[in-house]
Amino acid sequence: MDNIEFLNQKAKEIRKDIIEEVYNAKSGHPGGALSIADILAVLYFKELRIDEKNPRWEDRDRLVLSKGHCSSGLYAALAERGYFEKEKLKTFRKLDSILQGHPDLNQIPGVDMTSGSLGQGLSVANGMAIAGKMDNKDYRVYAILGDGEIEEGQIWEAAMTANKYKLDNLCVIVDNNNLQIDGTIEEVMSSYPIDEKFKSFGFNVISIDGNDIEQIINAFDEAKQVKGKPTCIVAKTIKGKGVSFMENKVEWHGKAPNEEQYLQALKDLN
Repeated sequence: MDNIEFLNQKAKEIRKDIIEEVYNAKSGHPGGALSIADILAVLYFKELRIDEKNPRWEDRDRLVLSKGHCSSGLYAALAERGYFEKEKLKTFRKLDSILQGHPDLNQIPGVDMTSGSLGQGLSVANGMAIAGKMDNKDYRVYAILGDGEIEEGQIWEAAMTANKYKLDNLCVIVDNNNLQIDGTIEEVMSSYPIDEKFKSFGFNVISIDGNDIEQIINAFDEAKQVKGKPTCIVAKTIKGKGVSFMENKVEWHGKAPNEEQYLQALKDLN
């Protein structure tokens, strides 16, 4: 099995687990979790220097899921990588489960940032990247932002900071699926052109199809070669990717499938 096929298979497993989680919980955010499954597959099975047996390893690469409501995708990737048993995914969003709607770094092995309000992740990622520079560490920091999330002003303050400190150990990924809770990005508060905005803030910008494994790999490889500035990968994705009736449908931002829809989703993914 070549690397691309292997990673595509991992992305498929992550997508199936997202559906299982949200269906069992009867709540969650499947659309934006499905759109980043390919990115998560490349990160957790190729890109990130991590050790699932030593989640707090000081020299590990860090991942900040700033769009933390898409936690079902992160949990699926962590379980697939072996940070905890997959059986735990069935407890997603249940009382007393460690797998709540937003990730908690104090409870879940492999989680690097506790999320809540949108817009905060890039600031946290900056802090990690600055700390790495100060401690002469060679780890890299990755931050996944939503394209609706970047309507938050704090994101752009953080972008200025990343440029000021020349954080070439920082790689921002914008999940550009063009849909947020209330509609399209243009309808709510257009952040376009995203690439030009990040360029104007001093970032090296790479635009890709964020559901294409090979393009994701090449973008990460390019980002590692850039010195003296942070990189932003603008990843054009499909919200609800892989599930026929969820693709590009805003109503699947934050709701769970019923039994019939659940069975259809698994059929699509298989």
